Amino acid sequence: MANKMQQKRERRLFSTSDDSAMMKQVQATHAPDGREVDVKPIIQILDEILIQVIARSVEGHHDKRDQDMLETAAALAEFDMLDSLAFIIQKISCELSCKCSGGGDAHASTMVLLNYLSNYSWHAKVVLTLAAFAVIFGEFWLVVQMSAENTLAKSVALLKQLPDIVENSTSLSPQFDALNKLVKAALDVTMYIVEFKELPSEYISEDTPPMSVASTHIPIAAYWVIRSIVACASQVSSLIGMRNESISSATEAWELTSLAHKVNSIYEHLKNQLAQCYIYIDDKRHTEAFHNLIRLFESIHVDNMKILRALIYAKDDLPPLIQGSRKSRASLEVLRRKNVLLLISDLDLSQEEIMILDNLYKDAQSRSETHYEMVWIPIVDKTTWNDVNRQKFEYLQSLMAWYTVHDPFIIEPSVVKYIKEVWNFTKKAIVVALDPQGKLSSPNALHMIWIWGNLAFPFTSEKEESLWKQELWSLELLVDGIDPMVLEWMTEGKFICLYGGEDLEWIQTFTTTAMNVAKACRFELEMVYVGKSNAKERMQKMIDTFATRKFSYYWPNVTSIWFFWARLESMLYSKLQHGSTVENDQIMSEIMTVLSFDGSDQGWAIFCRGTTEMARAKGDTALTSLRDFDKWKVNIEKDGFVPALKDYLNSLHTPHHCNRLILPGSTGGIPQKVVCAECGRQMEKYFMYRCCVE
Repeated sequence: MANKMQQKRERRLFSTSDDSAMMKQVQATHAPDGREVDVKPIIQILDEILIQVIARSVEGHHDKRDQDMLETAAALAEFDMLDSLAFIIQKISCELSCKCSGGGDAHASTMVLLNYLSNYSWHAKVVLTLAAFAVIFGEFWLVVQMSAENTLAKSVALLKQLPDIVENSTSLSPQFDALNKLVKAALDVTMYIVEFKELPSEYISEDTPPMSVASTHIPIAAYWVIRSIVACASQVSSLIGMRNESISSATEAWELTSLAHKVNSIYEHLKNQLAQCYIYIDDKRHTEAFHNLIRLFESIHVDNMKILRALIYAKDDLPPLIQGSRKSRASLEVLRRKNVLLLISDLDLSQEEIMILDNLYKDAQSRSETHYEMVWIPIVDKTTWNDVNRQKFEYLQSLMAWYTVHDPFIIEPSVVKYIKEVWNFTKKAIVVALDPQGKLSSPNALHMIWIWGNLAFPFTSEKEESLWKQELWSLELLVDGIDPMVLEWMTEGKFICLYGGEDLEWIQTFTTTAMNVAKACRFELEMVYVGKSNAKERMQKMIDTFATRKFSYYWPNVTSIWFFWARLESMLYSKLQHGSTVENDQIMSEIMTVLSFDGSDQGWAIFCRGTTEMARAKGDTALTSLRDFDKWKVNIEKDGFVPALKDYLNSLHTPHHCNRLILPGSTGGIPQKVVCAECGRQMEKYFMYRCCVE
């Protein structure tokens, strides 16, 4: 609605019947012959003259801009193009002085100037006219201000009968205020007209919608700038011969103010159109840079520097990295010809993830055969950036031993687009692996890293496949890298039970019953509580409860529980990436079974011994089988405890069940088809939106 209102205002501004008729007259004067005028040095001088004059007329004293003016004049003294333009500027000054000295028709005077400047482009017309006025305005103030202390200036002021500005300051103040505002408005619009001309033609052309709309309005904007200059020149000329006259400036001030309002409205419109043009240009540049990245990754390089410069920072003006342990600045050269892991995340990267990565990074630094460098690239939204986000960024940065970018906004929008669209980053952290030549080893090695740690180096798909070929579904795969105590129990041949859930009543009953069965069988059972996924706050409460009620052995920190479930999810996604299904891959089937256990409201348990014996069940079924121990204990001597338990669990299986598998939707790779690990039927797909404030 607001946009429509703005469009209506713009149509009223540029499409009134008067302006439409005037537009035809203005366009009729325009006959450019292709001559080019470098307006930049003129703009610099204009800015110095007009802004300084405005400041002095308001403040009535010299300021530090005097020195700036001298420096600018000295710098511009070598510009030869000013020589060729001096005559035209002088000619326009004469026209302004003559046409405006007696008042007269402002429109007619404006058209005279436009006809005189017919061979120039629109931006040159306004700059040259403004330069001519700057000569008049500057000379006027030089004489007025120096007449009090310079006899020559005083004589000129007397001949022109210029009013004493100090004595008439009260009566002249409204007039000069209005004059200064109109001069400033005309200068602002001129700057925008010049800026439109200087837009890069390789990214935006005159027939492109944002530019084509502006192009239709620039001629009328130029007309009103020149007409404003005519009014200003007329105002300055009107002061000649007013030394002994009574000065009343209310009418003149009102006319100038009205004109300034008109020009400021044009300024606001051009400002909006210019903003649209820059959005269009930025989009074109980002698209070009995006496709350049695609081409870079398709090319072969002698080292990784082209890739890293394109991804992180292409300029040489400052070191873009912070070295983690020393917190000192570093250039991209420290990464040359090295294996590089790009840790890509938002500002919600967890301390658990940082802690695990920190251990692995420090281990890799100490081993030459798995040496790699890591760089954190945070993906942040500039529109929502604030001090809280800045503090969060700096806090996360302080936790990292590896390299980080010193400022998240050095990452170009085209790179963010590439990361999201090509590497499929959404919300959860990913780790992109690059080899020493910058070639992509893996678009997300985080799953490999969680499962095997630095054994997965150099984090290629081939290495991942090779590691899977060496794996069996076992307790070692489940808890490797989390708890060496459990692995020690496994090598000792102990019976081990992993269990999870949050139902304290079930946990108490289950652990007591399991220990009684172990006692009856005369073997030692080690029970390990592994909690529940995605419930850090609740797991901390469970840890506190276990510490006081002593149900069984448990992991005393949330990080271990989080890592257990993160590894299981990583195993699933790793298998999915390699095309595995529950029908053809036993490990994947078991992973999905455990994850579906976690997705239920019940507890669950896995009984293990050694590397091959495993039996698992949901909470009620597991508890029932232990309570029915007397019904199957006769098979223990022949088959062993775990196989006998597994057979009995299978006998309890009924066709009635309800399994849920909850997968984080932001990790990518969600399978189109998932079958139930219990019965083999295809599971129905639902969408779940979850917000867990703990």
